[in-house]
Amino acid sequence: MTEADAWFDPYCRRCPRLVALRERVSAEHPDYHAAPVPAFGAQRHRLLIVGLAPGMHGANRTGRPFTGDYAGLLLYRVLHAVGLATRPVSESAADGLRLKRTRITNAVKCLPPGNSPKGAEVAACNDFLAAELAGLPRGGVVLALGGVAHRAVLRALGLRQVAYPFGHGSDHALPGGERLVSSYHCSRYNTQTGRLTEAGFLQVMRHAARAAGLPGR
Repeated sequence: MTEADAWFDPYCRRCPRLVALRERVSAEHPDYHAAPVPAFGAQRHRLLIVGLAPGMHGANRTGRPFTGDYAGLLLYRVLHAVGLATRPVSESAADGLRLKRTRITNAVKCLPPGNSPKGAEVAACNDFLAAELAGLPRGGVVLALGGVAHRAVLRALGLRQVAYPFGHGSDHALPGGERLVSSYHCSRYNTQTGRLTEAGFLQVMRHAARAAGLPGR
């Protein structure tokens, strides 16, 4: 663990419901990570991508955000297309994939039942997110995937939700000199229902990258 991640608690037990679930999953799947999932990516980053929470057979299994499930297939493919990932597929935490000036985390670090954390669980994890946001340099960009992540970012920054409404492709200047760009979450449900297309997601990712001063090809 690097100095930049010194705040992270791999044994956090703040949320009884989430602790009970991960302990049950660990017993059933002893080869799964089944613990709080740390952020992944460059320490010196200008783009911080914030998702919702680890997926059961994705990050909860592999220990890397958005790795091993459908949402990750789309996210890393788009990151590679924009020039921010060295490979288009994230297979495991040890596959050698690197992110360029980009970092990925979640609003909630542990697997929630039904992929749906309670408000109290988002709040309990919020100071971890605040610590991650503090590492973003002035002029950097936060890309929130989904409304829960968007609101968690604002909460962590102490900002009023009503002043920064969520919308797919929304782009808000933040008081500290950063920007908050948001997208619908790249979940299977959103893509299968047509709410989010790969082209639409690519467009938002490219915009976020360029706003952060990254290539965004």
